[in-house]
Amino acid sequence: MTQPSPESPEPPEYPTQTARPSVPPQNPQQQQPPAHPGQQPPAYPGLSQPPAYPQQQQPPAYPQQQQPSYPQQQPPAYPQPGPSYPQQQQPPAYPGQQPPAYPGLSQPPTYPQAAPAYPGTSAPIPPQYTQAPTQAPPSAPGAAAAAADPAHPHHINTDARRVMISAQQRRTDATAVGNLLLYLPNFLCSLCVVGLVSAIFGDLAFVVILLWIASGALVFHRPTESALARRLLHLRYPTPQERAKIEPVWREVTARAGVEGRNYELWVEDSDGLNAVAAAGHIVGVTRFAMNELPNGELAAVMAHELGHHVGGHAWSGLLGYWYALPGRLAWRFLKAFSTFVFRVSKAFGCFGVAFVVLFIGGIAMATISTLYGLPLLILGVPYALAAVGRRAELRADEHAAALGFAPMLAAVLGKLHQQEQQAEAQATAQNGGVPVEESALSKLLSSHPDYHTRLHHLQPYLQPQQPR
Repeated sequence: MTQPSPESPEPPEYPTQTARPSVPPQNPQQQQPPAHPGQQPPAYPGLSQPPAYPQQQQPPAYPQQQQPSYPQQQPPAYPQPGPSYPQQQQPPAYPGQQPPAYPGLSQPPTYPQAAPAYPGTSAPIPPQYTQAPTQAPPSAPGAAAAAADPAHPHHINTDARRVMISAQQRRTDATAVGNLLLYLPNFLCSLCVVGLVSAIFGDLAFVVILLWIASGALVFHRPTESALARRLLHLRYPTPQERAKIEPVWREVTARAGVEGRNYELWVEDSDGLNAVAAAGHIVGVTRFAMNELPNGELAAVMAHELGHHVGGHAWSGLLGYWYALPGRLAWRFLKAFSTFVFRVSKAFGCFGVAFVVLFIGGIAMATISTLYGLPLLILGVPYALAAVGRRAELRADEHAAALGFAPMLAAVLGKLHQQEQQAEAQATAQNGGVPVEESALSKLLSSHPDYHTRLHHLQPYLQPQQPR
């Protein structure tokens, strides 16, 4: 059973200003108030007629009414991402006159055609450092290009890779221990000298001696090492271009050795010779010639050799022994200069004066030797023993570089060093009128580096092809 839909009632008439309707408007749903079921509506107290329903001033809104129309306005224009720059080739003309002439230029400069880049739109450009012009070392034509050729047999890959750091970064091998032991007589003589000098401080003499002993820690002090590198070794920091060349090689060397390369500082020596140096506790220096003329594999072999001196403890032990021996050496130089001066003065008094000075100085020397139980006599043989230990340290550093896989490159570097020595000998022979200059036996004993053939002989086990197992 369907229920009929109610018809929509007609809206009531709007009241006018001249006439008021006498009949109240009818409710849309019913014309009369609802009748009470079964009885007459109750009488209103005090009123004969029931109150009229309130007049509605406005008709109710019906669903059939149209929605109000909104004004058809365009959305506001948004600003462009960036201001447009005038695309003009010439500067704007000045009103009523010619533009002023630019000083020193025949034509005015052109305006830039591209808009300036905003921050964040491109990668930052690193600052460009100005490099002082340096005189290139004399080399064979095309030597630098051949050294930088990736097809060179001694070229190595220096791309960054995963590095395994060894638990033991340094050690003290037998040569480092022997070096310290050989410096012991010099240390005792220096202690005597410091003790005699500190006597002028009275009660503070013991404090002065302790301060001198504690000063050995300066060997591992970074600012002291930097001063040592600049003043004594004549090294300098590499330029950004030089650093970009040697740092990848150094990273490859330290990666093969399992050593933290950032613990060391790289330095450059302005020299045309093939050389490198390892000093103090963290200094590794190469010459400009080695950096520019050697292939990166041979440069890596040179740096691996210097790293072997640091890893084996040769660098710091040698510098520490030299530091503690310095007061004794200064005292010896003073006594030597004083004795020379007295001997020259004694010649004015004839043979009697010379004999008196010789007996006087000889007596002091014998008393010193007997008092120190012959210790000064040991100092006379220390330089030769130190030179022998130094030659052994060089062979150990060669073995360290060869064990890292740089044996063929190191052999090539030794061959170039041998050629330089032969050229120096040829020049010395030419200056001596064609007579060869022979090296004395004492100078060979005092040499801190082995000869070329000895070093190449110790590299032979690493140069031979390995037998498959």
